[in-house]
Amino acid sequence: MILRFEDVAVARGGRVLVHGLSLQLAAGDAALVTGSNGAGKSSLLRVAAGLLGPFAGRVERGGEAALLTEAHAHDPELSLDRALGFWAKVDRVAPALDALELAHLADVPVRLLSTGQRRRAGLARVVAGGAALWLLDEPANGLDADGVLLLERLLAEHRARGGAAMVASHTPVALPHAVEVRL
Repeated sequence: MILRFEDVAVARGGRVLVHGLSLQLAAGDAALVTGSNGAGKSSLLRVAAGLLGPFAGRVERGGEAALLTEAHAHDPELSLDRALGFWAKVDRVAPALDALELAHLADVPVRLLSTGQRRRAGLARVVAGGAALWLLDEPANGLDADGVLLLERLLAEHRARGGAAMVASHTPVALPHAVEVRL
């Protein structure tokens, strides 16, 4: 078991957004979370990450989790490789940059990256972290068609290696055999 929700409710701003959610993700599993703006997708991912407690129910994680949000979480003044090095072991930085096709930008300050490049850099942080559970909030935002294909390939590889993913997205992201969570 990598992630388990038992009868979970999520509340924000005094409103219950999600209630009665039970879900389990094991090695190779994925969940695709969909819903309108404000439905609680991001809050649900924060609960899964342990950054927000559930309003009700129980959450268990069987290992580390990596969370990707809208904020890229990189120091804009550092070069991309140094910014990534803050989050990951040094030996994981270069492979993560290669996986996201960003190696040629390793020396470029984060502030000079395009929107799509910053999104790929955020995904590189997730890859470099080595966590079993990937929690991705709108991971395709800012990516071009090739970037979305790359994201889908990385998700498939992560799952094939025994990882799990929970992805909240308005943009279609291929997650074969994923559990669908509609909010």
